[in-house]
Amino acid sequence: MDAPHHAPTPSESSSAATPAPSGGLTARPGPALLALAIGAFAIGSTEFLMMGLLPQVASDLQVSVPAVGYAISAYALGVVAGAPTLTALSTRYPHQRVLAGLMVLFVLGHVVTAVAPGYDGLIVGRFVTGLSHGSFFGVAAVVATRLAAPGKAASAIGRVFTGLTAAQVLGVPVGTLLGQQLGWRWAFATIGLLGVATVIAVLRWVPLRRDTATPLRQEMADLVRPQVLLTLAATAIGTGGLFAVYSYVAPILTDLAGFSAGAVAWVLVVYGCGTVAGTLLGGRAADRFPEGSVVLGLLGLGLACLLLLALSGSKAGALVALVIFAVIAFFVGPTLINRTIAVAPGSGLMASAFNQAAFNAANALGAAAGAQVLTAGFGLRATMVVGAGLAVSGSAVALVAVLLQRRASQRAASGGSSGSVTGRHHEVEHEPSLVLEALRLAGEAGATSCVAAVRLTDRDPRA
Repeated sequence: MDAPHHAPTPSESSSAATPAPSGGLTARPGPALLALAIGAFAIGSTEFLMMGLLPQVASDLQVSVPAVGYAISAYALGVVAGAPTLTALSTRYPHQRVLAGLMVLFVLGHVVTAVAPGYDGLIVGRFVTGLSHGSFFGVAAVVATRLAAPGKAASAIGRVFTGLTAAQVLGVPVGTLLGQQLGWRWAFATIGLLGVATVIAVLRWVPLRRDTATPLRQEMADLVRPQVLLTLAATAIGTGGLFAVYSYVAPILTDLAGFSAGAVAWVLVVYGCGTVAGTLLGGRAADRFPEGSVVLGLLGLGLACLLLLALSGSKAGALVALVIFAVIAFFVGPTLINRTIAVAPGSGLMASAFNQAAFNAANALGAAAGAQVLTAGFGLRATMVVGAGLAVSGSAVALVAVLLQRRASQRAASGGSSGSVTGRHHEVEHEPSLVLEALRLAGEAGATSCVAAVRLTDRDPRA
């Protein structure tokens, strides 16, 4: 799933730290943001399409369904490998050219996938396709903040990432239907055409600027600053709560709420609409309340997990709770992305890319935590308790980051420093005790969730 302290807002911080003022790239950012959203839609569609076409691919290539499942892993490995390396290699080049080049690589991956003569070709194609994922979203988020009008940086990020959430509602279902009717190769070829459309749109609508590049050494140094580390940790831990629940949403709907297997797909379409709304709302909220939207958003995610826990025993209750869960879960995305960029003193490019890696880490953490309680026999309800614990843990980390930043602001003010201190340069370099306090609070919240899971659930697998 892919943001933002007091002292100036993230958008103001972005403008203070970059040569181009916020909103200075173009007088009409709408088409440029649309170009980025098209790319996000294409990437979101291809990321999840394989899951719905496993039987068709396995039959055509004459391999088992589990073997084709490794194509999903190949894509994920591509994301992990590509996000830091391609972003590091691209820091010297204009963002427009980087985005277009990444989508050319995306198209190439789909060509290899669509014409793959056998299983090995499929694996290679999916790995190549995944290479562009993390880097594209990382660069796109930075570009969106620079395209935005003053005070609208997070909203711009939210508009870009609606392409990713819209893929859940439209791209994946349509792609699955196309693959079932015409063949899986045509489905991936069609997404490749979306990649071509993105290249054209980016070159036409995203402004070409040649700002002074931030040295790679500085970009890498930014990653170990306390504010950046704490925000990445809040992302990896807090949004793990989303994946602890969503990874097991199908059995939650069928075994607990009583939905039929055929109805799950329609419920997930409604869920997808909630993710679109949450992404847009999160962007707007982060522009007005950059600190509170992160802390309270993650806390709200924890409460949404508990609401689902309370209402999962009925169809109507589960549906309402799941929509609320979707809205809040994707509300926090733009806030975390925006904050990550805002607290990085340089361009925020590498920090943004690593934020995408943090979301993938959250996916792994949440799914694994859910699997642990299920394996231990605590039942499906325990996944929601664990999800709440992870979300609250992430909120604790974010809260310590905010308090740490405010302390820095107060010290700067009391010290009578000359000139204004911008949010992007509000780094605290000598507060290891507060960083450790954040980790301690997160650990305590996580431990509390595990105890609650034991107390609130029994060892009935359907619990």
